[in-house]
Amino acid sequence: MTSELLDQALVEEATKKSGLIWVKGPGGPARALWHVWHDGAACLVGDGPGEQPLPGLADGTEAEVTVRSKDKGGRLVSWAAKVVELAPASEEWEAAVAELKGKRLNAPDAETMTERWARECRVLRLEPTGTTTPLPAGSLAEAPLPTPATTRQPIPAGLPRLLMKKRKRR
Repeated sequence: MTSELLDQALVEEATKKSGLIWVKGPGGPARALWHVWHDGAACLVGDGPGEQPLPGLADGTEAEVTVRSKDKGGRLVSWAAKVVELAPASEEWEAAVAELKGKRLNAPDAETMTERWARECRVLRLEPTGTTTPLPAGSLAEAPLPTPATTRQPIPAGLPRLLMKKRKRR
């Protein structure tokens, strides 16, 4: 019994403190998703314009959640979850959205964000089933999933000269 309580406490504390969790739905790859811990479950919002994708996560399915350390980035715990989709404007949805709204960064429409979520997005709860899985011995590193987003571009041809000039002036 104490092992189950320790596992439950580890899942809750690690998930609360981590900014991202890795969620693997049935038949899909694991994805890094932002979340909030609310009322005993990880809550997510997505599948709408400008929000994170939630492929394979449907009401009633199972998911595997891996939580990383916020400071070192290493895996802390992996746990099984039951996916529950919250109905818009329900009491549970309102409570989860109130928490999610405070953690949503860079929203283009902060004032009307919750209305957009109700119309165009899904809010999910990942409820722990009480099962933790042992951490693997290997790294499980994989190539990043394809995305249209990019941050790497060739540097401008004149940039090295500009940087060297600034150093000489000092």
